[in-house]
Amino acid sequence: MPTKLRLAVYKFASCDGCQLQLLDAQGKLLEIARRIDIDHFLEARSQVVEGPYDIALVEGSITTPEDAERIRKIRRDCRYLVTLGACATAGGIQALRNWGNIEEFVSAVYATPSYISTLATSTPIADHVPVDFELRGCPIDTGQLVELLTAFLLGRKPHVPSWSVCVECKSSGAVCVAVTQGIPCLGPVTQAGCGAICPAHGRECFGCFGPSEPANLVSLTGHYQQQGIPPEQLGRMLRSFTAEAPAFRAEGDRLRGLQP
Repeated sequence: MPTKLRLAVYKFASCDGCQLQLLDAQGKLLEIARRIDIDHFLEARSQVVEGPYDIALVEGSITTPEDAERIRKIRRDCRYLVTLGACATAGGIQALRNWGNIEEFVSAVYATPSYISTLATSTPIADHVPVDFELRGCPIDTGQLVELLTAFLLGRKPHVPSWSVCVECKSSGAVCVAVTQGIPCLGPVTQAGCGAICPAHGRECFGCFGPSEPANLVSLTGHYQQQGIPPEQLGRMLRSFTAEAPAFRAEGDRLRGLQP
């Protein structure tokens, strides 16, 4: 009987949504559960078996000095580190602090700001330690999570989409909101994985899965500007769930420079 893979799941600054996806996938995970020991997962169990671990799944962004140190220890304690979701891979919605004044935010929210120890930024895990694989999304897709764990068990590279959300719209029969309604949509530059949920309900894609490869953002935003969409509106679209993704951040900063 081959040795089981040892799995650990960790949380940083996040809403827990990606960890809940792991719990919700329990039915799909039954087939591979016999070959995996979940030794650290505080969302699901209080018992902790000390590492080192084969795989660490990490949710959330780095927002405090303590978290910056903790992620370095986690990296030392695992063979493979996988980041889960928009917070861990692109800073999350909390990365909007990166364009503001953190002292003003803390003073406005907390009665005693002097007790708060935080960084001025919210950054992806990969900004602090090497990452072996990313699962994108807000939250992640359970099917991709099962595929990831299956790939580790079989010793192969995980198969996740690299194409854009537009492909999912076409395959599901969703009508293009950018063409039919003139709504600026990030689908052409966003990695697939959500099943085109928002366009299927007549809404634009908000970029939850981060930029696809390649993502020609200058061309897309230029097209929307020609249609009369102001740069500030396009900039707000990019500064959302995946604001710290390098391609989205660069184009968001460029659009801000175009604002009057």
